[in-house]
Amino acid sequence: MITSKDNAKIKHARTLQIDSKSRREAGAFVVEGVRLVEEALASGWPVQWLIYTDELDARGQKVLAGFSERGISIEQVTPQVMRSASDTQTPQGLLAVLEARSLPLPTALNFIFIPDSVRDPGNLGTMLRTAAAAGVQGVLLPPGSVDPFSPKVLRSAMGAHFRLPVYNLAWEEIRRIVWQAGLKVYLAEASGGEIYTNVDWGAPLALIVGGEAEGAGPDAQSLAIKRVLIPMPGGSESLNAASAAAVLLFEAVRQRTS
Repeated sequence: MITSKDNAKIKHARTLQIDSKSRREAGAFVVEGVRLVEEALASGWPVQWLIYTDELDARGQKVLAGFSERGISIEQVTPQVMRSASDTQTPQGLLAVLEARSLPLPTALNFIFIPDSVRDPGNLGTMLRTAAAAGVQGVLLPPGSVDPFSPKVLRSAMGAHFRLPVYNLAWEEIRRIVWQAGLKVYLAEASGGEIYTNVDWGAPLALIVGGEAEGAGPDAQSLAIKRVLIPMPGGSESLNAASAAAVLLFEAVRQRTS
């Protein structure tokens, strides 16, 4: 049992939790709680090691057994040590350090999501969760976005990372992917543009939704061929970025499945 907060593994986990540069350099990130670790097991995601406490419930013990069968290093820690490694105030008794990677993009692309300059972790996580639920084939994150492997993004995304290709890319690479796939690029606008229900969402497309503070930047603006508008008869100036993404992505789902 690990009883010291100064144990090398615990210090490493703590560093990965708080520092995006360390995550990039180590090629690793941390997930906490039974549900997310269970999703990692089900997806076959590469896991480096796990720690747990004796407070872990039966469902969590089953997850541990699954990793044990795969030969993954598992160590028990005290509740105090778990709190030191955790990013939450009330840890669930299970934490895993995973290899950072992205799932491959499909060869034939027809439904891509581009959140531009989204800096709020909760918003980006919710967007990833929504994109995964909507059947988006991949999420392309331009410069200026919050780290998709930060703890708050991971918790808000609820396992979307294990099902959805997510890439941090320069705008030049995003343009190349979009153009090679022949995607139409739609940009959500708070004012102006075509009402979203009048737009053809059945075509191969990429949707851009700008961040909370400044909206989409000049690179996004130049890439888009159409602006789409969500009417707000209540007089609000704009929707939360994650809410706007959900409305638009599921209008695409509605049209594509009707």
